[in-house]
Amino acid sequence: VQLVESGGGLVQPGGSLKLSCVVSGSIFRIVTMGWHRQAPGKQRELVAVVTYDDETNVAESVKGRFTISRGNDKNIVHLQMNSLKFEDTAVYYCYAEVIRLGEGLRKSDYWGQGTQVTVSS
Repeated sequence: VQLVESGGGLVQPGGSLKLSCVVSGSIFRIVTMGWHRQAPGKQRELVAVVTYDDETNVAESVKGRFTISRGNDKNIVHLQMNSLKFEDTAVYYCYAEVIRLGEGLRKSDYWGQGTQVTVSS
């Protein structure tokens, strides 16, 4: 199972970025997908997740500014980030909880390599 992220970069405060993550491999079902982030010197934290049934959960720190969504194929997840702040600067990691083909209902977690988001004037 592979996760490939795109869309990070440098943006000014108040600006927007959209992150995308494509999940591929021998997959029966992607149970949940989402984004975590890790700023320098801090622990990795949840940003937003979306379930197979399109239920979403967004961290309080980004609620009202960030929106998570899945593509029609269910193997793509997007994170639309608006009104970005300095404190949103971090490496953003895509995450997927997956049931692989031939493994019954056993769930496994996979992570992308991360994409840098820098908010700076």
